[in-house]
Amino acid sequence: MKKAIVLLSGGLDSTTALYLAKNQGFDELYAITFLYGQKHDKELKSAQAVAKAVGVKEHKIVNLLLNQWHGCSLTDPDMEVEDGDTGRNNIPDTYVPARNMVFLSVAASWADALDITDIFIGVSEVDYSGYVDCREEFIKAMEDAVNLGTVLGAEKKQHITIHAPFMHMTKAEEVKLGKRLGVDFGLTWTCYRGNDKPCGTCDSCLLRAKAFAEAGETDPLTV
Repeated sequence: MKKAIVLLSGGLDSTTALYLAKNQGFDELYAITFLYGQKHDKELKSAQAVAKAVGVKEHKIVNLLLNQWHGCSLTDPDMEVEDGDTGRNNIPDTYVPARNMVFLSVAASWADALDITDIFIGVSEVDYSGYVDCREEFIKAMEDAVNLGTVLGAEKKQHITIHAPFMHMTKAEEVKLGKRLGVDFGLTWTCYRGNDKPCGTCDSCLLRAKAFAEAGETDPLTV
């Protein structure tokens, strides 16, 4: 059995990464979702629906409470999510400090416990909001750290690979790939706001809309 752990937020990227892992022959999949103090549970519900649709062996929901420090509009109750700007040069206030570093560390801990050497994360440094923990340089460094800091990597000499298959893909290319893999994008949630419908104006919504438009596809969440 080929096993893999997939970081699953319930969004477009992580959902496509889960389907891709399955397509690549990882027939025993483990999904991990984080409650880090988000102001809404839309992502969690999407992640649960996606994990069920794919048929993962186990879906862990880990509570980290990164809302204990302030300054991020996704977690800080005193801040509102700003409207998006795909042409900005600064890091938006939706950046959760070192989130992917924390998430990958926890996923690596679970991998160490399960003797799993493959971890998938759906980050990209092409179409993204400028988050520093989505860059290839970071992913490579994190992979090195994981192999130095786990029994699996350091003692058993079983190299743990952090797969970031979309690192150099546009989101449009990702949508096209997802369509070929049979991803039900209607189960996903991308919007930073937790309304009944996507707001259409936050960074994440703008990037998603651009991706579907460039891919020549209709986003099921906007129908």
